[in-house]
Order: sequence, then structure tokens, then C-alpha cells
Amino acid sequence: MKAFETLFGGARLRWIAGALVVVNGFFPALWILLTSLKNEAELVAKPITYLPHAPTLSNYVHAFGDQPLLLFLMNSAIVALASTALAVVVAAGAAYAIARLDLRWRGLILSAIIASSMFPLVTLLVPIFQIMRSLNLLNTYAALVLPYTVLSLPVCTLVLVSFFQAIPRDLESAAMLDGCTRLGALVRIVFPLSAPGVFTAAILAFVNAWDEFLLALSLNSAPAYRTLPVGITLYQGEYAFPWPLIAAALVVAIVPVAALMALFQERVIGGLTSGGLKG
Repeated sequence: MKAFETLFGGARLRWIAGALVVVNGFFPALWILLTSLKNEAELVAKPITYLPHAPTLSNYVHAFGDQPLLLFLMNSAIVALASTALAVVVAAGAAYAIARLDLRWRGLILSAIIASSMFPLVTLLVPIFQIMRSLNLLNTYAALVLPYTVLSLPVCTLVLVSFFQAIPRDLESAAMLDGCTRLGALVRIVFPLSAPGVFTAAILAFVNAWDEFLLALSLNSAPAYRTLPVGITLYQGEYAFPWPLIAAALVVAIVPVAALMALFQERVIGGLTSGGLKG
């Protein structure tokens, strides 16, 4: 035991753990990027080459030319942004009611919210499909925006509840004494003070909508409404998989989310840690 502590204790153990996390998180993305810069012959050559011998951008040219990748990007952006905005607005109202109103069954409500987020998406596919078909919403943006909003509500509500509970009620009371309504107090006082939590909820909802595949495949079969995850599957052939081409399309799909996380990483990390401490 002492030998283990001497060899792996203290700073060494932290460095090893940090290195494992970094490799686990970045190696797949790095491998996809390197694959997108190779040609087909180099990819199947043996022994395996990790770095491309002759890096090429032709896969990106073909990725945009062989399929309407820009259309897929636009569809994903519309669906993700719309569902994120709706989820944050609705979750803010629900979280404010849970945090501020004297609800007798507050604990039961929070438990129900947590339980509702545990259902596997595949078990909800058939009822969601039937509802969208009865509303004549198949092959529309709304067919994805509405389910994505509902699926993001539990986590967004739980994140915002912890932040709203930490804001003193006296601030809202003072605002309402000055003529502000309760809704105005929520928008002008509570929302700005809960900015880290709002950013965290919004980014979680956006990433979930951006990456979702099952509903996008099932509800929108029309080419004009295909999102990026579904569109990338169209690059595969009947008897072969053009992995460099698919890797290039995957890089294009990863870039917006990576850029979003890089821009708002401090707010997201602060929101997650503060929410955990305040909750």
C-alpha cells in the first residue's frame, strides 16, 4: 500500500487521472480530424498510419458537393436554436414557480421531473410519431422542435431551480414595490442574476437537439428537412463506407458545438458547479 502511494500518490495520481481524461475526450475527435485529411488508399493501408502522409482537403469538397451539407447544417441550426429557446423559456417559468411558490408537493414534483427524464427515447418514439402524424406535423421543423423542447425541459428546469432558489426574495419584493410585476421581476432581476444557470441550461438543450438522430430519422423523412446527423448517414454506399468523406462531414458537425463550448466554457462550468453547490 505504501509502495502504491509512493508510486501513484499525490500529484502523480492527479496527472495520470487528468491525462486519461484528456486522452479519452480528445483522441476520438483528433482521430476523426486526421481521418478526414487522408485519402481512401492511405486509410486502408497496412501498417496503420496515424498522421496523413499527404494531407488533403478534397474530402471536405466532396462532403459539401455530394450531399446538401449546408442544408443539413441550416436545418439542424433552426431546430436546435428554436427548441433551445422554447425549452429555456418554459423551464424558467416552471423553475420559478417551484422555487418561489409555496407548493405543498414540491418534492414530489421535482421527483416526477427527474423520473420523466429517465425514459429511454426509443420507448417514446411510437407515441411521439403518432402525435406528430395526428397533428399533420411530419416533415416539418415543428415535428422536431416540439419533442426536443419537451425532452430538454427536465434538465433545464432542474438546473434553473437551484439558481432561482439561491436568489434572495427581497430583490424581487423591492422590484415589485417599484411597480414591477412578478413576470417583470423574473425577466429583469432573476434572469440576469441566474445567467450562468441560463447559459448552462441553454447549451445542454442545444447540444441534445444538435446531436439527436432517432427522432430526426423517424419524423422527418423529406430531404428538405433532414438534419445533420441524418444527412451524414447518406454518405455511406451500398457496399462500402467512404470513411474519409464521412469523417469530413463529422468534423463539420462537431465544429459548431466545439466553438460554442469554447466560447461559453467558463459560464457552463460555473453554472454546473454553482448549481450543484446551491442545490
